[in-house]
Amino acid sequence: MLHRIGLIIATLVWTAAPTTAEVVSNFKLDNGMEVVVLEDHRAPVVVHMVWYRVGAADEPAGRSGIAHFLEHLLFKGTDTIASGEFSEVVSANGGSDNAFTSWDYTAYYQRVASDRLELMMTMESDRMRNLRLSEADVLTERDVILEERSQRTDSDPGALFSEQRRAAQYLNHPYAVPIIGWRHEMEQLSLDDALEFYQTYYAPNNAILIVAGDVTPDEVRVLAEKYYSPLAPTENLPNRLRPQEPPQLAERRIALEDARIGQPYVMRTYLAPERDSGDQTEAAALEMLAELLGGSSTTSVLAKKLQFDTQKAIYTSAFYSGTSLDDTTFGLVVVPNEGLSLIDAETALDAAVAEFMVEGVDSAQLERIKMQLRAAQIYGDDDVSSLARRYGQALTSGLTIEDVQAWPDILQSVTEEDVMVAARMVFDRQRAVTGLLSRPTATEETTQ
Repeated sequence: MLHRIGLIIATLVWTAAPTTAEVVSNFKLDNGMEVVVLEDHRAPVVVHMVWYRVGAADEPAGRSGIAHFLEHLLFKGTDTIASGEFSEVVSANGGSDNAFTSWDYTAYYQRVASDRLELMMTMESDRMRNLRLSEADVLTERDVILEERSQRTDSDPGALFSEQRRAAQYLNHPYAVPIIGWRHEMEQLSLDDALEFYQTYYAPNNAILIVAGDVTPDEVRVLAEKYYSPLAPTENLPNRLRPQEPPQLAERRIALEDARIGQPYVMRTYLAPERDSGDQTEAAALEMLAELLGGSSTTSVLAKKLQFDTQKAIYTSAFYSGTSLDDTTFGLVVVPNEGLSLIDAETALDAAVAEFMVEGVDSAQLERIKMQLRAAQIYGDDDVSSLARRYGQALTSGLTIEDVQAWPDILQSVTEEDVMVAARMVFDRQRAVTGLLSRPTATEETTQ
């Protein structure tokens, strides 16, 4: 009875939900800076974000980590703001701020009361072109990022495993390089490296301003014209032409042993196409495939077959991240039950996937997933920060506003056959990396 009530409520949510809740406006400044406004007047709050079309995959060879390093350095001073003062001003005005770097973008944001938007534009536009760095700034902050690597990567076997697996996945493409950087290259990053990267890529014609919340397009336009328009663009901005992968002709395998491992597991990732502007159907099918196989710890295909029916696993998952400028990955994970070897767990995973390929898609499960994704979209629209991030990630990864708005309906239009076509395409062991993460054997532990 409760299950039926839940379905009725969910159906009501489904039928009442608009395709897109946000009101979106966009324009471009004379210096090439793109501006997107996402109106939401339910609360007197605004999120101000500047996204740069540059990330770890755009770094010069031998300078890994420079994109993330510069993200840290941007919180140093300008001619008008002292080092560290930026965040202090945001906090003093009741707001919060931060920044993040990925392979395809670097972004900076503040969440403040809407009447503080002009102050945020004043400061953010200032550091876009007027950053002032010293040798001391670089040396101090370089120690900070090296310590960050020590804590988040070098001391975490799972992070090391992920880093090694990704390096094996991409032989030629810079997605192989960790965002934090390789330690031996991070140790050599200099003031000149930082300034060259900054002066090249931190420019209005390489940036997208996204303002979400209690604002109007006219208000944003006036402020953007005042603070961002005077900034000079970078002439001859480099095109984002990256080395691409050669054809992969054989499966790659890695095995990492570490005494610090709490739970061994198997992860396999396949090269997979990203969301392409104007043609997102294949990516939508891959998104549905990931949800069907491993999106739920109780009802997904892998959970049912490996965790409940055969009890060979204590955890299973599948994942796909389509918002990427270049080819991405589709992944499968299995954590075996106690006493089952990783090789046997991999065999069980292969068998479960093979069964799925014969059985096909459960239509009722597909419809439930569509309903859940629709609900997640609605909830995401309620958070202006989440909404701004959704557009920022897409626009810096080669997609358009129209692509973002079309995505929910494209997901809903995916058919059972679309999913199976995508599965037959992606499950090619010649385009896969299989990784085994485990503890050393007792003998090895004794001899170390």
